Amino acid sequence: MEALLTNVLTSIPAFIFALGAIVFFHEFGHLLVAKLFGVRVMTFSLGFGKKLWGFVHQGTDYRISVVPLGGYVRLGGEQPGEHTGDPREFLSKPRWQRILVYLAGPAMNVVLAVAVIAFVFMHGVEMQAMQEIPSIVGAVGEGSPAAQAGLQPGDRIVRVAGQAVDKWKDVAFAFATSPERPVSVELVREGRTLTTTVVPIKDPRYELGEAGVWPQTKVRFSEIFRNTPAERAGFESGDELHSVDGTVIVDFQDFIDYVETHAGVEIRIRVLRRGEELTLPVVPEELDGKGRIGVGLGNYRELPFGEAVIESVKFNIEIVRMSAVLIGKLFSRQISARSTLSGPIEIAAISGRAARRGWKELLYTMGFLSISIGLMNLLPIPVLDGGHISILVVESFLRRDLSMVIKERITQLGFMVLVTLMAVVIFFDLAKNLPSLISGGS
Repeated sequence: MEALLTNVLTSIPAFIFALGAIVFFHEFGHLLVAKLFGVRVMTFSLGFGKKLWGFVHQGTDYRISVVPLGGYVRLGGEQPGEHTGDPREFLSKPRWQRILVYLAGPAMNVVLAVAVIAFVFMHGVEMQAMQEIPSIVGAVGEGSPAAQAGLQPGDRIVRVAGQAVDKWKDVAFAFATSPERPVSVELVREGRTLTTTVVPIKDPRYELGEAGVWPQTKVRFSEIFRNTPAERAGFESGDELHSVDGTVIVDFQDFIDYVETHAGVEIRIRVLRRGEELTLPVVPEELDGKGRIGVGLGNYRELPFGEAVIESVKFNIEIVRMSAVLIGKLFSRQISARSTLSGPIEIAAISGRAARRGWKELLYTMGFLSISIGLMNLLPIPVLDGGHISILVVESFLRRDLSMVIKERITQLGFMVLVTLMAVVIFFDLAKNLPSLISGGS
């Protein structure tokens, strides 16, 4: 019960912070472009329902409302029944300007995602390294689908499900999106090209595939603890481990085992730091009968500003690409809706878990959610930005406005679709999170 309370108390503030920032930037995009085109903005609200706090500036009511599950910008004359012909009203503006006003929200979500992920990359994060890891097998779980398929450490996977790959993220994505479905794998082992088939098992909670195989990764020091032998020896976060006493290290556990058996004995660790190789002598101190030098291990790297922005753009483009693949697999029934759709409960749980791991992971999660929400808003569903844009594009093609009756029916249809979708994702959220809530798990 105590663990459950802690999780809830962490998840709610993290959810409000992450979603609040995403909604603020989204609605701010609409506000900024609307004012740029001289549209009268009536209300800028974070949240829905009753006003909790706010102020009026230049005719716009800026407010924070009671239900923190979104927000809105109310534009003067936005609805046909409100249109009086005032040149500052939304419907008085050219269609291309109205399209840009609707596009501005998702565009700001993209800007936020790129900025947040770049900021995290500049301060160092382990998850980012997945973009760099080559498609070489590092470990295979005993009895796992990968083991049954004959995969071995050192295998270089060159093709998965008919697609050429060279990064592990593509291998992991193919397995994750093919639960209980055969995945063809082509690999190179000792100069020979082999083919096999892996059938990932289905994770019961998220219904994603698990193959039981992990990549060969570079061992980096993700953290140097204070007042430890490592700090005194001059190690830095991001140092890439090369060898210990002349023995090349390719696995985290090999390094840990070596250090643990050399308490009180000087060892010489060779690292790569910003392109320069250094050899640092250090004496592990004994703790609970084992040697310790005081480092955290992980796929860690800090990037300079320019490289961080470039990598963040690449990262977000990859999210868009994978999202498109997921949608395709969803409609072709290769993957279940439960594994791809998330609602407010799941987002809160994800935000809470990220917050408990640290501020960098919370920001990382916020960036991922921002680009995802921006993409969702571009879907051609009436009521969403993408739906409004689609109607304006159709009207531009026809060179006339659709009738009020047609627009009302489209809006009603879009509202029903959204309500149905929300009900479905909340059901999925409860199915994924209720068991762990009842048991008090994390």
